[in-house]
Amino acid sequence: MNLPTNGLSYLALGDSYTIGESVEESQRYPVQLATALTKNSIAVSSPKIIAKTGWTTDELKLGIERANIQGKTYDMVSLLIGVNNQYRGRDAEQYRKEFVGLLNDAIAFAGGKTSRVFVVSIPDWGVTPFGKKSGRTTVSKEIDLYNAINKEETLRKGILYVDITPISRVADTDISLVADDGLHPSGKMYQQWAEKILPEISKNLK
Repeated sequence: MNLPTNGLSYLALGDSYTIGESVEESQRYPVQLATALTKNSIAVSSPKIIAKTGWTTDELKLGIERANIQGKTYDMVSLLIGVNNQYRGRDAEQYRKEFVGLLNDAIAFAGGKTSRVFVVSIPDWGVTPFGKKSGRTTVSKEIDLYNAINKEETLRKGILYVDITPISRVADTDISLVADDGLHPSGKMYQQWAEKILPEISKNLK
């Protein structure tokens, strides 16, 4: 379906999981979420996405600055970031500091309304065909550490936290949840994320 041009505005911040590496634009999780919300009588416009494959927390910060949206406000803001910090072996406490900064930015873009912000957990890429060649157990353990940090900081601010990591781990036995590149989620997995996010964010938007 075509999203309305006069619906709620939605800013999605992140990395490859937000821009939807290896899937069609319509299959990206923010687009599927906007479509699902619109079908459920909460009209949402096409999301403004600031995300790029490979981005770490500091690179997302720079990406936001370059997007020149300072001072703008959105009806809904999402944040999903950290997998590339983990992949590059970055310090976990440095991740915490930079994640909190990005979370504060998200709140500012939502006009200070914490109820309009939500954070999505980092999926576990260790269960993918690519990940299984990279030391699955270590990857999963480190993803859990990063998610413990982003969950703690998100809940500390009273913001909605959506844990999609268990969904991502089903890809261990269901290859249809993995994109053709053998690493990123398929549109089918992103649909499951959107279905999980939908009822939780809907309550805050009504």
